[in-house]
Amino acid sequence: MAAPADQRIAVPIDDPNADTEWNDILRKHGVIPEKPPSPTPMIEEAILEGRRLAHENRLEGKELDELDELEDEEDEAFLEQYRQKRMQELNKLTKKSVHGAVYPISKPEYSREVTDASNNGPVFVNLTSPLGTNVESRVLSELWKQAAKEYGDVKFCEIRADKAIENYPDRNCPTILVYKNGDIVKQIVTLVTVGGVRMNMMNIDDLLVEVGAIGEKDMRVVKRKRDAEDAKEEQLMGKGIKSGNLRHATVDDEDDDDWD
Repeated sequence: MAAPADQRIAVPIDDPNADTEWNDILRKHGVIPEKPPSPTPMIEEAILEGRRLAHENRLEGKELDELDELEDEEDEAFLEQYRQKRMQELNKLTKKSVHGAVYPISKPEYSREVTDASNNGPVFVNLTSPLGTNVESRVLSELWKQAAKEYGDVKFCEIRADKAIENYPDRNCPTILVYKNGDIVKQIVTLVTVGGVRMNMMNIDDLLVEVGAIGEKDMRVVKRKRDAEDAKEEQLMGKGIKSGNLRHATVDDEDDDDWD
């Protein structure tokens, strides 16, 4: 028979994580483990940090005219600091904007316009479909034009796939090739992984950032993301208003029925 000190006693425990005097006694004697630290302070700290960063970056991506509209809301010295920063960014982009349009190239030009040129910066090539029925190819060609116009500091080229690579299958069109320092660093075959026919400029932005053609905090990228977030918020608010109107209309109809 075991000695009394060696016998295990069944201690009633309702909730080992509850903050009770009984649980404190049990923890003190090692009957139940120490209560793990609450995640609440960490969550609150993360929320506060997120709010701080959002406040600090509230002017990122805004155009000069948008900054002017905030004169009554923001400190003048703070606004002037951002104006100077935006002017420097715009001047820098203007100096680097040596392209501004898509380069239609032929196979003899490929080495010079793409491979060799990529030693001076990333070059983006769109291998287009020879068929007018390829919707994805047409979508990418339009995006290519817009991207070349917005990102004049980046070189965008375009060539029919079968002219660049003999017998290149149309089912692989469009194909995006990104060259850097003479080598292909990124290849996207069709648009299936980047939104399909719904591919948009935000997908182009992501690609440019991924290969290092532009920075993640580039004012053009930041502005597009901010505009998309604002549009989404307005859409949600619009749905909320419509839903509210519908509920009111339903209640009114029910009230009218009561009088019939």
